[in-house]
Amino acid sequence: MRSTLLTGLIAGLLSQQAAAHATFQALWVDGADYGSQCARVPPSNSPVTDVTSNAMRCNAGTSPVAKKCPVKAGSTVTVEMHQSYLPVPMLTYKQQANDRSCSSEAIGGAHYGPVLVYMSKVSDAASADGSSGWFKIFEDTWAKKPSSSSGDDDFWGVKDLNSCCGKMQVKIPSDIPAGDYLLRAEVIALHTAASAGGAQLYMTCYQISVTGGGSATPATVSFPGAYKSSDPGILVDIHSAMSTYVAPGPAVYSGGSSKKAGSGCVGCESTCKVGSGPTGTASAVPVASTSAAAGGGGGGGSGGCSVAKYQQCGGTGYTGCTSCASGSTCSAVSPPYYYQCV
Repeated sequence: MRSTLLTGLIAGLLSQQAAAHATFQALWVDGADYGSQCARVPPSNSPVTDVTSNAMRCNAGTSPVAKKCPVKAGSTVTVEMHQSYLPVPMLTYKQQANDRSCSSEAIGGAHYGPVLVYMSKVSDAASADGSSGWFKIFEDTWAKKPSSSSGDDDFWGVKDLNSCCGKMQVKIPSDIPAGDYLLRAEVIALHTAASAGGAQLYMTCYQISVTGGGSATPATVSFPGAYKSSDPGILVDIHSAMSTYVAPGPAVYSGGSSKKAGSGCVGCESTCKVGSGPTGTASAVPVASTSAAAGGGGGGGSGGCSVAKYQQCGGTGYTGCTSCASGSTCSAVSPPYYYQCV
């Protein structure tokens, strides 16, 4: 009896923790839904907490995928985040990958903080490991709410994300050169950031090919390296009254854009509905180009397109890699909708 109660208690605590975690899973381009075709969806919903880790590039355990989403310079993309529940041994809840319902917050558990988006110019988005330079193209951070007594009550980018069904619309600079890029969307959850190492970072990289554009060369930073654990945007107590907040990393590139925290949903954030609008087809990548690159952010493996353990490998509407990394097999989790490498 005592063992049953303990198991139930652990399950409840872990499921609550898992429910608060989330991943960026989908991408819209000029209002067309590309889903997760070009997203390096993380195999775990656990956050990155070590800002000196290579996982700061594209999250831990991610690998290149088999497609790239076409994007015109000067157009808009909309990144989409949702909660994800990952399988835990002996527990009953399962992963809810590609769950794009608006019935739950994009990221729950009062995980308030900024939403930031970066780009990195690369020779091939389907093999890049994220070690090249990054420039910030968007941020939605913090704004003071007049009646608030703590940062929890203020306006945050995460609150905007939750209000807009997990969507955040981002302008692609019109003056950057054509070619391949990694697009990195990031939430920094600050609910436990009052002590060093407490900030929780959730990021996903999308593989995109930009057409048009110009010849601008934005200044760049590196991941890891752009953030320090002592940065005031990383080490901060949001449970006390706040008078200012400065997001970590560089300023937004002049060709990018910002959103004032607390403002309403705009563009695709409010009009794009899954299953009721245009969809896009990402361009396929030759198998030889999808061999994973070395480094914590880019993935592992070699010899062609493969899916990391616990990552999606099949299911209804899925168009990515179907071969699992060595030591795992593509297995039905919720057939016919979702298959996973286990």
